[in-house]
Amino acid sequence: MFRGIAFMLNDKMCVTVGDNEMMCRIDPDLHEASIKRKGCRTMIMKGKEYKGWVLISEEGMKTKKDFDHWISLALGFNKKAKSSKTGKA
Repeated sequence: MFRGIAFMLNDKMCVTVGDNEMMCRIDPDLHEASIKRKGCRTMIMKGKEYKGWVLISEEGMKTKKDFDHWISLALGFNKKAKSSKTGKA
């Protein structure tokens, strides 16, 4: 589904990295404000925009403060995100 490495937390996808960008699963209520930040854009898959999923380019995480911002948003939302775990083998 996604290229690169996915980091799961509490059986939920939280962050992925690959191809010089990072994807974070954030609170959909913070999506519009987040995509206004430098280097951030909405994830689009098969022509569909996914609110609450953002891609951050190298430009958007040049500093540790920038990187920590995105990780903090992803970890914060993970606490209330629903798991897609089905329990199937």
